Amino acid sequence: MSDHELMDAAVQERLNRLEAQVRSDKVMVAFVAEFSRGKSELINAIFFADYGRRIMPASAGRTTMCPTELGYDASLAPSLRLLPIETRLQLQGLAEWRVKPERWIEIPLDVNNADQIAKALEKVAEVRKVTLDNARALGFWHDELADENPVPDSEGLVEVPMWRHAIINIPHPLLKQGLVILDTPGLNAVGAEPELTVNLIPQAHAVVFILSADTGVTRSDLSIWREHLATSVDSLDARLVVLNKIDTLWDTLNSPDEILAQMNRQCMTSADMLGVPLQQVVPVSAQKGLVAKITCDDLLLESSGLPVLEEALAKGIMGRRQAILRAAVATGVGSLRAETSRVINIRRRDLDDQMAELRSLRGKNASVIESMRHRVEQEQREFDLSTAKIQAVRAVHLKLLRDVFHQLGAKSLKMELTELAQMLQQRGLKLGVRKTYAKTFDKLRGTLDKAQASGIEIQAMLGGTFRQLNSEFGFSLQVPPPPQLEHFAQELSQIEQSHLQYLGVGNALKLVQPEFAERLVRALAMRLRTVYESAANDLELWSKSATAQLDAQLRERRRSFARRIEAVDRIQHAATGLVERISEIEAGEEELVQLERRLAELTAQLIALPVLAEAAEKTGLTPA
Repeated sequence: MSDHELMDAAVQERLNRLEAQVRSDKVMVAFVAEFSRGKSELINAIFFADYGRRIMPASAGRTTMCPTELGYDASLAPSLRLLPIETRLQLQGLAEWRVKPERWIEIPLDVNNADQIAKALEKVAEVRKVTLDNARALGFWHDELADENPVPDSEGLVEVPMWRHAIINIPHPLLKQGLVILDTPGLNAVGAEPELTVNLIPQAHAVVFILSADTGVTRSDLSIWREHLATSVDSLDARLVVLNKIDTLWDTLNSPDEILAQMNRQCMTSADMLGVPLQQVVPVSAQKGLVAKITCDDLLLESSGLPVLEEALAKGIMGRRQAILRAAVATGVGSLRAETSRVINIRRRDLDDQMAELRSLRGKNASVIESMRHRVEQEQREFDLSTAKIQAVRAVHLKLLRDVFHQLGAKSLKMELTELAQMLQQRGLKLGVRKTYAKTFDKLRGTLDKAQASGIEIQAMLGGTFRQLNSEFGFSLQVPPPPQLEHFAQELSQIEQSHLQYLGVGNALKLVQPEFAERLVRALAMRLRTVYESAANDLELWSKSATAQLDAQLRERRRSFARRIEAVDRIQHAATGLVERISEIEAGEEELVQLERRLAELTAQLIALPVLAEAAEKTGLTPA
């Protein structure tokens, strides 16, 4: 496209965004459980069995003490990065700390040395003892919530995690494909980090909630589910419930049928209590699955239920995400093909017009040819006058767009959150906070509605201008449909729901603490800023797509005028000029046919690639 001057700024940006989406697309799956449900063992069984040993710490009692992400970034060396717990004494959220690598402790990982990796990953289980004042400041001690507080030792000290967050970068095949696992600690640690429950878990594409088969759904399990997961992802089928430790039901005194009946009862009871379909509950023994993989025991592996869970993760969650990505590629490349075809058709029509002009000059004298030159120049002057009107329309368009960007900007968002932030930061009980919260989100949705209305207004204005230009100059301008911002409004509703958990009676005492409330507001602001910025980016790309058409067709028309005048000049100065120019145009038309055919082939290949890759996965073949 660049070689044939078909690449304008809007098309380039659309391609760049599509490429970035394909390269960086991640599927985040949050593994959530109360302590001692076998979550770390499950991660070992799925991801690390090839090492022939446990990699994540999975001993009895509490293991993973801080939220841990497993993923792979090829631009970084394999490593474990740890954010010290002291960073919670400062107001910055996790997203802000991510861009400050100097504040993280980094431990290199030797991917060929299982013992070294396992030793390094033991750090995610590290704790330290602090005074009650320090625990209170860090968010792990609440005077009013005695049942949730850790138990002090004989010296009055309590255990808190050593680290606030951990990121493991390791080249596992699934992680290379874009899977990111978020391993979360138990309820107390989850609730202490608002950004985790307001931002990270709700933005996960799927949640795997882990129960223990011997206990079923306990009160603390139900608390985590209701407070953090019941509305955390877009659809019900993106939530998997894993009933782990089914090997505890393998009682030699019971028959296989009795064991199966007991397991089915636990699955049905869990599904009923959590309000999910029975097929979303997967019975598993992570420990037996890990042993089976290490010892190559196929029968034990099947009995462990692990292959069923892996199938649900790979074909269900990953499959859905890849289908979304395939659709994005097909849509992006399809619009690209339409855009370039439009420019090629303009060039073809210009060549046809030139050919008709030149053939009409056959056998004509110099005065007729000069008259034609004057006519072309007059058309060019009239066209140049119209560009002044176009610039005026463009100025209005840009002003409307700037107004929208201002509405969706960080400063406007801060103002819309001011009342809620002030209320949350007041000392004492936050009476009336739910009402202020609802009012704030009504304002946020109103801002998106205004942005949508502005998009429709800009589209109507451009539509009128485009119709006029099409009529006067034979252009083929089409204003793309206005950007639809409804899905951003839906995101706002999801954020509102995931955040409401902190405004109930259960968390009223936590909200009394100014530090907790401040962290909550910052986490909310960061999530909302992402939504506003995404909406503004969509509007900007839509605007560029609309105006790029105009720029391309204006540019082609100017080139056409230049070529027509040049052709007449050549005919005036050389007898053979007319024949040569007609031959050049015929060759140019053939070149355009070949160019369009080649573009159609290339775009068809791009759209077909993901489908071929999927077919190859199913057949076990590697696509060429």
